[in-house]
Amino acid sequence: MNEPIWDGVTRSETLNEPVATIRQQLADRAKASDWSGVLAILTAYPTLVNATRPGGRSLYATLHQAAYDGAPVEVVHQLLARGAWRTLRTARGERSSDIAERRGHTHLAVALTPILRLEMRPDVLMAIQGHLHALIRERVGNLVREHVLRLPELEPLLELPTPRLWFPVPGMYGGFGFQLDHIDGSPVLVTKSWWRVVEGSGQRHIVSAHGNLLLEEGFVCPRRKRRTGGPVVRYLLATGGPPQ
Repeated sequence: MNEPIWDGVTRSETLNEPVATIRQQLADRAKASDWSGVLAILTAYPTLVNATRPGGRSLYATLHQAAYDGAPVEVVHQLLARGAWRTLRTARGERSSDIAERRGHTHLAVALTPILRLEMRPDVLMAIQGHLHALIRERVGNLVREHVLRLPELEPLLELPTPRLWFPVPGMYGGFGFQLDHIDGSPVLVTKSWWRVVEGSGQRHIVSAHGNLLLEEGFVCPRRKRRTGGPVVRYLLATGGPPQ
């Protein structure tokens, strides 16, 4: 997949030993302010730039740790160039800019201030996020519970050049792709999900602030497919529910 990844892994047990070791090393080097070591790991494993320590409670990614330690601004710029998200929040709900401000690292204020490419009312974004989480739990709730997954947060979409993410789900051999869009001026999330090894498992949904609606299914194997047309989508957006 070419999309940026929402990494929902929270437990070492979810990972094989070599991968778990790399992630622990990345977190250890960031905590020790070994920024050359951090950047070396991220050069080899670029998708880990927004990953957190398996088994950790703070949910600090590399940019959070840089903000906490008051790293040189050049280090922050290098993390941002590798795709670190300014809007990613910790377990306390803090962004990197909040951490730097709390710690008095004023030299990082400008570099860590989020630059949003999209504007959206926070309550609408959170409503869409809640319905996305409900959809994920409906599809793969057993895997979410088994692996204690951190479900996708949508705020980082607002800073991406293309507001799209991929959420791989351990044990699914697939996952959820989603992208922000608009229909008749209303913000929506268009999602696709599938088990790569399960025939007919593909589904496409539209998720609004009012709920989610199945648009298409069976596209992993085209033998079974159903589509829902645009008028029904507009009904959902206008009324908050599908027609009876």
